[in-house]
Amino acid sequence: MDKIRIAVIGVGNCASSLIQGIEYYKRNEGREPVGLMHWDIGGYKPYDIEVVAAFDIDKRKVGKDISEAIFALPNCTAIFCRDIPRKGVRVRMGKILDGFSDHMRNYDEARTFVLAEEKESSKEEIVDLLQESGTQILLNYLPVGSEQATRFYAECALEAGVAFINNMPVFIASDPEWAERFKAKNIPVLGDDIKAQLGATITHRALADLFRKRGVKLERTYQLNTGGNTDFLNMLNRNRLVSKKKSKTEAVQSVLAERLDAANIHIGPSDYVAWQNDNKVCFIRMEGRLFGDVPMSLELRLSVEDSPNSAGVAIDAIRCCKLALERGRGGALYSPCAYFMKHPPKQFPDDEAYRMTEEFIAGLRND
Repeated sequence: MDKIRIAVIGVGNCASSLIQGIEYYKRNEGREPVGLMHWDIGGYKPYDIEVVAAFDIDKRKVGKDISEAIFALPNCTAIFCRDIPRKGVRVRMGKILDGFSDHMRNYDEARTFVLAEEKESSKEEIVDLLQESGTQILLNYLPVGSEQATRFYAECALEAGVAFINNMPVFIASDPEWAERFKAKNIPVLGDDIKAQLGATITHRALADLFRKRGVKLERTYQLNTGGNTDFLNMLNRNRLVSKKKSKTEAVQSVLAERLDAANIHIGPSDYVAWQNDNKVCFIRMEGRLFGDVPMSLELRLSVEDSPNSAGVAIDAIRCCKLALERGRGGALYSPCAYFMKHPPKQFPDDEAYRMTEEFIAGLRND
C-alpha cells in the first residue's frame, strides 16, 4: 500500500514521540504490539506513515534532518527508539506569529526558546512545499495559545488541498465556519486538542461517566496538572490558556449527569516543575453524594510520560484521516474526532465514541 505522507508543524516532544514510534513498531513487527489501540487500520500499519515535510522556528531544529531535530533541545521526552535513519527531510523555518511566548527566552539552555535567524516562510512557500512533497495530511503541534499561527497553517492546508489534524486547543474542526470550509473543498479535518491515550482528561471523563452511571451526584471536582516540558513552560503565560481550559473543562462537563457551576469545577494546567521533564503528574479530586445523601470523595494521582501518551492517539488519528481521504470524505470527521479529541465538533460518551470510531474504521459509517 502507499505510504501515508504527513507534514508536521512543530518538531517538539509530541512529534519526537510520534516519529520514534513509527520506527519502533517497524523494528518490532511480529512482536506483541504493546501500546497501540490498533495495529491495523484499513490495511495501514503504524510504519506506513512517512514524514515528508516539517516546520519549526527554533534554530536548534531548523535546517536539520527531521531524524536529528526530534532529539534537539529543548525536547526532553523519553527516547525509546534511538538511531532513527536519516529521512532526507530538512526542517524548514515556519511562520512565527504567536507561535511562542516571549517569557520562554528567559530560562536555562535546556528550556529556553532560541529563535532561528532564517527568514520566515511565506504562505506561498509553505503551500508549495506541501504540494511538492506530496503531503496528504498536515499535523499541528504548535504550542498552546498559538491562535493566529494555527489559523495560518489551516489556511495553508486548505490552499494546498491537504487534510488537517489539529492536535492543540485552537478551535478549527469544532468551529462550524472552519469545518464548512474544509467540507466545501472535500478535505478532511480532525480536531481539536488531542486526548492522551491514558491521560488526565480521558481518566477524568471515565470517572465522571462512572459517577453518572452509578447514580452518584457529583458536587465538585478539580484536575491539577504539573510537568516540566516546554508545553508546561509555555502555559505559565496564563493569557495563552483560554482555549485550553475551555477544551479540557468541556471534555469533562459533557459527560456529567448535570453540568457543574463554574465555581465547582477547576480543570487545567497548574504549574511548571523543570525536573519533571516530559513526565506529567495529574491530581484529580471528586466530591459527591451516594445513597441516602451520604457524602463521598475520590482522589487519584496519575503519572505519565506526556508525549508518547499523545502519540498513541495521533498514530490512529492519522490512519483514520487517510481512510477519509480514500473515501472522498471531507469536512469534520465526527466519529474519530469524538474519540481522539478533547473538543470535537460534537461530544459523545467515550464508549459511544469508541463504537462509532470502530464502525468508521470498518467502513460501516463515513462520518
